[in-house]
Amino acid sequence: MLTLHVAENSPETAVLVDGATIAAVAPYEELIAAAPRARVRRWPGILTPGLLNPYAPELLESTYHPDPREADALGTEPITGERAQAIFRRDPSLLGASARRGVQRMLAHGTVAVAGDLRTRTVADVVRRAGLAVGQRPPRLPGPPSLSPRPLILLPPLARSGAARFAVFDVETREDLVTRGASTCVATVIEGRIVHRSR
Repeated sequence: MLTLHVAENSPETAVLVDGATIAAVAPYEELIAAAPRARVRRWPGILTPGLLNPYAPELLESTYHPDPREADALGTEPITGERAQAIFRRDPSLLGASARRGVQRMLAHGTVAVAGDLRTRTVADVVRRAGLAVGQRPPRLPGPPSLSPRPLILLPPLARSGAARFAVFDVETREDLVTRGASTCVATVIEGRIVHRSR
């Protein structure tokens, strides 16, 4: 089934998705005329190719993302540094579940690709199963590691026959996205599936 994604502030960059593949990228009016029976997904903000987060090792192997059931003891925010390492030393089996929660946080920030050398098969498998692309890590990183790194790294423009992988942010323009950051993400699509939506 064809699905047409369009965001209110970027109707000139609507995306027609066929399964896990992009069938076309064009203005909304052009695509709805060509595929009038497509299911339409309307989003606020702008539709983008999504973000590359270059801090995969730091965020997924060196950070502990608490289970919500641990909130009373550990809080809800990611745990870094020696405290995170102590948690993993105490119970190495926690790494996989933590990485899965970390990936969900990344998806909620419009991340569709990651970079950095992952040292553990457990985390590499989590990334692969999530459908995240693996890209080139920039030679210089601004730091510190973040779910919304600065500067944001937008992927190349979407194209026909490419993977249906993109993100939508509730902002007016790309300049607004740079200013407000990746927490404005309202939807992330991987392999044609909506893997995160905030509304």
